[in-house]
Amino acid sequence: MPDLTTIDRDVRQFLADNFILDNGGADLGADESLTQAGVLDSMGVLELIMFVEERFGVSIPDEDTLPENLDSVARIAAYIGRRLAQGA
Repeated sequence: MPDLTTIDRDVRQFLADNFILDNGGADLGADESLTQAGVLDSMGVLELIMFVEERFGVSIPDEDTLPENLDSVARIAAYIGRRLAQGA
């Protein structure tokens, strides 16, 4: 099971590869809102969900597609870590 550092790195790499980020995302704070920063819109969230499900083998139910889980790198990594720990 990947640790939070690995998850964080993989999520940041996905964002840098697929979305327009200043400085390749190097300046993106772990707790910075991805929607408020203009990184993710509704389609971007769907792309993120597909990436997470494929890369980490977790299922993200519709009721979990909330900003509390998916609106910053730190929240995404923590959410993936919880899902992996649950065996989801």
